[in-house]
Amino acid sequence: MSWIGIVIVVIGVYLALKVAGFALKLLMWGLVLFGLYWFLAPMLDLPALF
Repeated sequence: MSWIGIVIVVIGVYLALKVAGFALKLLMWGLVLFGLYWFLAPMLDLPALF
């Protein structure tokens, strides 16, 4: 494999890790918002999700 191929693989792995980190952060924020709604909905007379 040439050095250009190695550079492309390294950049690809770096970008894959960045995308995975962003996806996990987005998932965690979704869980936080779901938990807040689940906790606050009865107090604010909002419809329950389940």
